[in-house]
Amino acid sequence: MNGEVKQKSNTGYMLFRIPELIADITAGMTLEPGDVIATGSPAGVGASFTPQQFLRPGDVVEATVESIGTLRNPVVDVR
Repeated sequence: MNGEVKQKSNTGYMLFRIPELIADITAGMTLEPGDVIATGSPAGVGASFTPQQFLRPGDVVEATVESIGTLRNPVVDVR
């Protein structure tokens, strides 16, 4: 967030492995090209800090996936 790493992890630390997730999901539905499986968040969420840290308008969040790239999202106030 804003150039500071808040969370850094990989799928090796997930509670459930990717093949297990896919098997469980496809037992009840068909995954189509482009479907996204949300797996949750690694340690380091803002509510766990003291004091708590939350996103504010003007913040920039970056998410990077190796071999894919980086997605940058500005935080805006929609009110």
